[in-house]
Amino acid sequence: MVVEYIPLAVAFTGTTIAAIWDLKTTEVPDQLLYVMIAFGLLFNGYLSIAEGSYWPVLWSLIYGLGFLAFGGFMYYTGQWGGADSLILSSVGFILPFVPSVFSKTILPFPISYLVNLFIVGAVYMLLYGLVYALRNRKVIFGFVKDLKASMNILVMGSVGLFVLFYVGSVNITKLLYGSFDFERALYISVYPLLACFAMYIIWRFAKSIESYGFRKKVPVSGLKVGDMLLGEKKLVGVTAEQIKSLKKSGKKYVDIKLGVPFAAAFPLAILTTLFYGDLIFLLTRLF
Repeated sequence: MVVEYIPLAVAFTGTTIAAIWDLKTTEVPDQLLYVMIAFGLLFNGYLSIAEGSYWPVLWSLIYGLGFLAFGGFMYYTGQWGGADSLILSSVGFILPFVPSVFSKTILPFPISYLVNLFIVGAVYMLLYGLVYALRNRKVIFGFVKDLKASMNILVMGSVGLFVLFYVGSVNITKLLYGSFDFERALYISVYPLLACFAMYIIWRFAKSIESYGFRKKVPVSGLKVGDMLLGEKKLVGVTAEQIKSLKKSGKKYVDIKLGVPFAAAFPLAILTTLFYGDLIFLLTRLF
């Protein structure tokens, strides 16, 4: 029936609007997310009445509130903004189920969506960071500088890891093939070493973007609730009371931390989950 596609259309359209808003202004209006949450509850409430079953609205509440709690944890640990938490929650309220034609997941759709969100989000953040760095030469110079400074650690760490992996691979080849195979053991050693090397480079690149790029000096009068003050040990954004205190102190400017506008990952994860299913199982088969 056409009606079962309505929540899917609302979830994708709503998250796409939120993503565009986030990319343009680095903010997402709470009203949009409240409307999406209300729609999810009302629509699934209607399904419960129409089907004579409490399961549609119950699953909407379970996933919506569960995602809200998880998003709150991500917010208070400094990983997400408050809007990201509400976007995730709204998807849980709206899409506890999807039309059977899109049932490509092994796990329940909301769980698959959450897992895919982190995979898609990681790729998106890496690509966003790369584009940002290419447009900000200070980040590139900082990355090269940091990499040169850590070259000794990188070389010694690579040698140590290779020895560790090689010793392990010798035992693995003997166990699996009955005898020592130099080429196979070398291959088994080099593959995880390259993976570790790549992860280290990506980590240093991400730290360089954070250190040299994602910061901005703003007037105290322009501070907004939720902005992250640079050097602030607390992981929660600045409060209205703190802003008032800063204004009274006579301080003119403060440095704030910027972040990747993550909202774009939410509609991308919806599309990925609908058309590809569980990415974690797909990646497992590839590797």
